[in-house]
Amino acid sequence: MPSLENDSDRRGSDEADPELVELLRQHLGLGGKPNKSAPPETKVLEAAQYIFDNSIDVALSPAQVKEAAETIWRLMQKKAYSTQTWSEHELHPQEKNESTVDFIFTMDLLNFSFWSDEKDESKRFCIEYRGRKWTGYWSLVAALQRALDEGIQITTPDFWVNEAECTVEVLRHVFRSATDEEIPLFEERVQCLREAGDVLCNEFGGSFVNCIDDANYSAAGLVNLLAENFAYFRDETSFNGKKVRILKRAQILVADLWACFNGEDFGEFHDIDKITMFADYRIPQMLNQLGCLRYSPPLDSHIRSLKPLTPGSNWEIELRGTSIWCVELIKREIEKRHPEVKIASKKSVKHSGVEGKEHYEGPEEHEEKSHKTYGINAILIDFFLYDTMKDLEAEQNESVPHHRTRSIWY
Repeated sequence: MPSLENDSDRRGSDEADPELVELLRQHLGLGGKPNKSAPPETKVLEAAQYIFDNSIDVALSPAQVKEAAETIWRLMQKKAYSTQTWSEHELHPQEKNESTVDFIFTMDLLNFSFWSDEKDESKRFCIEYRGRKWTGYWSLVAALQRALDEGIQITTPDFWVNEAECTVEVLRHVFRSATDEEIPLFEERVQCLREAGDVLCNEFGGSFVNCIDDANYSAAGLVNLLAENFAYFRDETSFNGKKVRILKRAQILVADLWACFNGEDFGEFHDIDKITMFADYRIPQMLNQLGCLRYSPPLDSHIRSLKPLTPGSNWEIELRGTSIWCVELIKREIEKRHPEVKIASKKSVKHSGVEGKEHYEGPEEHEEKSHKTYGINAILIDFFLYDTMKDLEAEQNESVPHHRTRSIWY
């Protein structure tokens, strides 16, 4: 079995080719003339490896990573997990048009910090919609859908910048809670909408669709465009004196477009596999529960005590960066053991998911589907781990709490 050890352990003793060294230096931004014709890179994965290589309080268990990779692959096969799964969620948009693009942009612009310090679950912030109470990420989606049902143009940039119509009072109404606890970081969410509205209206013709066009079907290009033009998507920080990019919400925005549109139309990206996992607080929690991610005793005690982690602190960056690298290693391990997934990844964009549930399956058809291989990438692994962690939370089967960082980045 190939090792999951760092590639640096396998370096040969031969001298490096000077041209290759110069190309590497340019790629890492270490001098020389940049190659403007080179495909765009987000630099998130290399930042994650750097964080992992220099982590003190967060480590990985190679044995558990290998075991988790096989478990994840088998469960994703069993559940036929693919881009189609995204649209199967009750609250996600079902139509595939420009208004859906507007919805996804708004959703991921505001997709951060829903956890509550309230110990009594019945008193936590939640949104009442369609006869149910929604918490976490789903509270945001429910709030947006509810606002649209009420005739409020909450996904329209022109509305965000019109402070005479889009007042703070209107936005409080949009995010009104079914409890006394209001949505966390409300003022920051208002600023997100105002700032993004200004950028879209002044530089991109008032529509995020124009940003997608400017990225020229490149997932990495669109992530970079978001980070460069929208301050509230610029999720980067310094670690050991080096700038590192994590870009959680910019990446998940691209991933949601890809998943919603099944890799076609507004979700057609030729380099979608450059997107990494989305470093929040749920995936580290799940990776720790799987035994892949290990914490030092001080960090473990801190998290279990529900003490907050300072945004940008070493502990927080180590958790996020090492999680990204861990999911990358899980993906690589799946590809090593099941090389057929690489072929399936190319096909699954336009032939993903399971056909309608009303469709009758004969014995031969069922047999064929049971052996179908669905493509694997960091996005689908992330979605699967997140959904699984939320199921465990609902069942009260969390073995460790998630870390707590109050941040606009996740």
